[in-house]
Amino acid sequence: MNIGTSSLFSQLLSLVDRDDFRRLVRDTGSQARSKGFGSWDHFVSMLFCQLAQAKSLREIDTGLRSCEGKLQHLGMNGAPRRSTLSYANAHRPHELFEKLFYQLLAKVSEGAPKKKFRFKSKLYSLDSTVIDLCASMFDWAKFRSTKGAAKLHLLLDHDGCLPCYARITEGKVADVTVAQQLKLPKGSLVVMDRGYTDYYMYERWSAEGVGFVTRLKKNAEFYEFKDYPVKPGGVVVSDHTGQFNCFEAGRRIKGTYRKVVVWIEEKQQHMELLTNRFDLSSATIAEIYKQRWQIELFFKAIKQNLRVKTFVGTSANAVRIQIWTALIAILLIKYLQFKSRMSWALSNLVALLRWNLFTHRNLWKWIDDPFMHSHPPPEDESYQTVLDGIAST
Repeated sequence: MNIGTSSLFSQLLSLVDRDDFRRLVRDTGSQARSKGFGSWDHFVSMLFCQLAQAKSLREIDTGLRSCEGKLQHLGMNGAPRRSTLSYANAHRPHELFEKLFYQLLAKVSEGAPKKKFRFKSKLYSLDSTVIDLCASMFDWAKFRSTKGAAKLHLLLDHDGCLPCYARITEGKVADVTVAQQLKLPKGSLVVMDRGYTDYYMYERWSAEGVGFVTRLKKNAEFYEFKDYPVKPGGVVVSDHTGQFNCFEAGRRIKGTYRKVVVWIEEKQQHMELLTNRFDLSSATIAEIYKQRWQIELFFKAIKQNLRVKTFVGTSANAVRIQIWTALIAILLIKYLQFKSRMSWALSNLVALLRWNLFTHRNLWKWIDDPFMHSHPPPEDESYQTVLDGIAST
């Protein structure tokens, strides 16, 4: 690719290996009976929807059509018609976008900065966010009797704050149902809220060498049989070892766990944390749970900066394609953050990139200095004479 004649959008797309993309297209069969509208054109159109924050099929169509002369640099044959894009979103397999997300994740993760904690374990956050949908238009998205919703379940890697696992379900699917299907690496540490309470899952994770930190349910029957000293005046109020004094599914809950009680100054209340890690200090356990806020910030960033609250299609497949494309977009933007020498706020990077998608600049110089003029005016005397003549008229 000739960077000097390519737009920022084109250079960003070059991060997607076209040979790998073709293999994914072949594996998923996404281009069967495409009739001239290829899977690459489909992907670029939906990525444009995210980066340009297009609110409708019409905005995608007219936005790309207005840049018709520059689309060849994107590898597109032309701007898609609304009906063509709508049909593709409804019928082409969303698995192509899902597989592309994980393929890009492997590349982006290599450059992610490593987060330094007091412990050596790999830290993850597990949570979900509800995406409200109109029950009458999105009749597949079962949630409540008068309300529809989709749910994005996410496992966030704190190295680079990258989503390393995602699943899109109907709103009624319980968080713990998704967590039970996760296979976490041995020695890792996952932090989550009490919506993921499952004592059998805790037993399995402990047996597999997976640590966790979560909130203890208020009605949990936890029997404390050993106390540990805590530093007076700190956020940690008490530290205990104990077992659950209750039954589930006809058998007693097994395993020994640790309960750390911390004081939350902002809310003026105590919080009871449950963990299976006995090798970490109580203050570290409290800090680990505090890190769970990173996944809340991630959900906030993706909802504020990308198109995951309004959709250009109403079918389940179309919604999944748009959400997977948003996750792909956030990976690409994070990659630019990692490579830049500037301390970009994600919202600022998204906004400036949106305004300059079809600007012809070197992308890697642009992320370091987006305000530098690409073609400074000449400083020779003849040019200055022309300027003086214009000023005098």
